[in-house]
This record gives sequence, C-alpha cells and structure tokens, in this order.
Amino acid sequence: MQSSETSDFSALGNKQVGVLLASILIVALCGIAYELIIGTISSYLLGNSVYQFSFTIGFFMFAMGIGSLLSKYLDNNLVRNFILVEMAISLIGGISSILLFMAFPLVRALYELIMYSLILSIGILVGLEIPILTTILSHKVSIKKSIAHVMSLDYVGALIGAVAFPLFLLPTLGLLQSSFAIGLINIFTALVNVVVFRDQLKHYKWLLGTCFAILFGLIAFIVFGTVITSFAEKHLYFDQVVFSKQTPYQKLTVTKSVVSSDQRLYIDGHIQFSSRDEYRYHEALVHPIMSLPGVHENILILGGGDGLAVRELLKYEDVKRIDLVDIDPEMTRIARELPMLASLNEHSLDSELVTVYNEDAFSFINAPGQLYDRVIVDMPDPHNEAINKLYSKEFYTMVKRRMTPEALLVSQSSSPFFTRRTFWCIERTMNEVFGHTLSYHTSLPSFGIWGFNLASSEASIDADFTVSVPTRAVTEASMQASLVFTKDMAKIDSPVNSIMVPKLYQLYIDDLK
Repeated sequence: MQSSETSDFSALGNKQVGVLLASILIVALCGIAYELIIGTISSYLLGNSVYQFSFTIGFFMFAMGIGSLLSKYLDNNLVRNFILVEMAISLIGGISSILLFMAFPLVRALYELIMYSLILSIGILVGLEIPILTTILSHKVSIKKSIAHVMSLDYVGALIGAVAFPLFLLPTLGLLQSSFAIGLINIFTALVNVVVFRDQLKHYKWLLGTCFAILFGLIAFIVFGTVITSFAEKHLYFDQVVFSKQTPYQKLTVTKSVVSSDQRLYIDGHIQFSSRDEYRYHEALVHPIMSLPGVHENILILGGGDGLAVRELLKYEDVKRIDLVDIDPEMTRIARELPMLASLNEHSLDSELVTVYNEDAFSFINAPGQLYDRVIVDMPDPHNEAINKLYSKEFYTMVKRRMTPEALLVSQSSSPFFTRRTFWCIERTMNEVFGHTLSYHTSLPSFGIWGFNLASSEASIDADFTVSVPTRAVTEASMQASLVFTKDMAKIDSPVNSIMVPKLYQLYIDDLK
C-alpha cells in the first residue's frame, strides 16, 4: 500500500528543483571525500597506498552498483527515502575515521572487516541516492534531461571533492575532523530537503528532529575534535602525543613515553626515530661516508628534516656548506622550534652553514646547481609509490650529475634482515648507476638491524675508516664489523629499480608479509 506522502513531483517549483540539483552535486562531493579519507587512513595504518586506494575505489564503485540495483525495491516516497539515506550516510561516513583509528590498535584483527564494511555501506547508500534523485527530476523534465542533469552534476561534484580533499580538507582539518565535516554537509543537505519538501512529508517533525540531533552530534564532534584526536592518537601510539599535525604532505606526530624519557617521531604512522637510540642510526649514516678519504666541504642531505644528520655533520670542522632538502616546511620548522627536537639535534638547523630547501628532492636534484662532495640520502623506506622513485636508477642518475667526480653517496636502505630483498635491490640499483658500492649495517634497539649502502663512481670504496670526531657508538672496529653480513642477510640476486618498472615498492610490500 502506498503511503499518503506525495509521489507526483510534476509540480515541483524552481526552488525545489534547485535544491535537488544542488543535492546531487553534494552527494558526489561527499562520496568521493569518504573514499579518499578511508583510503588515506588505511594507507597510513597498513601501508601500500596503491593497494589501499585501488581496493577502496573498486569496492566503493561496486557498492554503488549494488545500491543502484537495490533502489528499485524502495517505495515511491522518494524524498523521504533520499532524506533517510542522507541521514544514514552522515552518521556512518561522519564517524568512519574515528572508527578506523580506534579499531587499528584495539581490534587489529578486525580492522579490514570494519574498513570494507564502511566502504560497502557508504557506497551502497550513495548508489541509492542517484536513482532516487533521477526519478524525482524525471517528473519535472524528460528522462533524457533528468539523466543528463544528474550525471553531469555527479561528475562535477566528484571533481570538487577530489580537489578539495588534498588542498583544503586534509591539511586544514586532518582526517578525523574532515570526516565529521563531510558528515555535517550530508546532514545539512538532508535538513534543507526536509524544510523545502515539508508539505510532502508525512513525518516531517520526526525527520526534522532527527536531522537536528545528528547535526548537533556532528557539530559536537568538530568542537571537541582536538580531544577526540588526542584520544585516538593515544590509543594508536600508546605514548603521550606532544605534537601532531597533518601537513599538505604528511602526518607528523611526536610522542613521549609515560614511563621513560623516550621520545619518538612518526611520519604517517611510521616511526622515524626513538630518542633512546637515534644516535646509533645517525652516526652510522654520517660517519662512514665522512671518514673516507677525500674532500667533504659541500654536503647535500636529501630528507633528514629532523636535523639529526646535520648535527653529526657539524662535528667536522672542514665542512663549509650543508644543503638540506626536505619537502615539508613544517618538519624543518618543528626541528628548529619544538623543544624536544631542537634539543635532540642541538639546534643544528640554526647553523650558518645550513641552508634548508623545502622542495621535492626529485625536482631539486634534477635542476642544475651546486656540485657536492658527499650526498646523504635519509629518506623514509619505500612504503609507497611516491617514495619508490627516490630509490630508482633515474633518481640516482640525477644525483650523480650533482656530485663531483670523486664524491660519495650513502643511502639508508631499510633492514637487510627484515626487508632483505629491499635492501639488496637498493644496492643493486645504486651499483647500476655508480659502478661501486659498499654495504654495511648496524643494530638499533627500536628497529632491529638496519642497513646502509655507500656508492662511488670514481673507484672501488676502500673500507679503511678513520673516525676523527667524537661519537657515542661508532668506532673504527665497529665499522669493520658492520661490513660482515651473516648468512641470513647475505647478498641475493635483486632487480634494478626504476620509475618505469618499480620493482622496489613491491619487494618492500612482499618483505613485510
């Protein structure tokens, strides 16, 4: 039996048609934003961004198809159905980010189940909306025009959402508050439709009250967003979060242990260092390349925005210039201004010898400029396709052009134990470009065994290290020992990594399985 709600929309006014058309645009905008939020969170927490975004988009589109199919089973109370769907999306989509961030540390085994449930739920709901709105508009104009209006606005809305997420939502609001804000847009859309179509809604007051309840709930989430974010991060990192900011490039988080003096930096959820043993890593990164014979007056650091590698370089009196390239100005800012980091790096970035370039390393190194005696690559592990290019033969070829003939390069190269194939793929790629490499490793309590690769294009590297500056861990004897790889870390056949054929990225993902 059909309810008393009006199902004939041939007498729609221009205002009502305008609201419906605007709703189509908003539906698409919010739908793509939820996709990007879920894909980004899963990339942060699980890694492998290509995998996460591919599956998120694929399952979302599949779910939209299911929703479109299911729409034929809805009754003719089209406006009410649309409003109910918008209310459901605002609730599920609005809290999607907090659910994912809380699920990861608390019920890790169920994270993927929760993630795909959210994708499918939101996708089905979005898929329901398009046929509903198309049907309503078809009462006013022809089916041909109705479909044209709906599809064109749907694509425009998707474009707006896709552009707004990286340029505005993510850097301004962050992931948690972005989902609350998008949910707010959904419920506001529902509320406007309730008011505009109130004469055609049987349960107008109930729908209005429910919309306001959801609206106030999401506003409360936004108002208390800082508290909610702190709560989620506390469970995600288990330590006290002393700094957290989503920049246009990455999520920076600094934590302090509640039971010790340990302080840590995370980028996109991946630990970068622990204050308890970072000196072991940075001494191993810097002093071998600096202790080898040759001129080392002009130094280039790619990455290393925390200033800790610079701290070690400033121990050498003959260093005249240090250029540091880190894409994120916020990273280098907190390295200077956040007391914990500034103390740890001994205010190294304030040295008159240091020039900071907040540029993409790939673009910086591809431009003509200063030639360097030593190049230190302190980039994150290749856990996504964007970083993969910084370990490619094309990248190393560009770096080589910015080096003096007798210059040396060193790169952190992940773990030869935990990511063995990754480590030797980096070595193989460097050797392809430079012709001479030397591999070594050290042990870090926070990370385990960690590896590095030296490269030279002039001649084979003589492993006759002479340590001439104060260190806490590295000695000449430890450097010699670091050249010995046990059987389970020994060199294996590895492919050359390139931008065109990104072998390293997949090797890294496979190594972590």
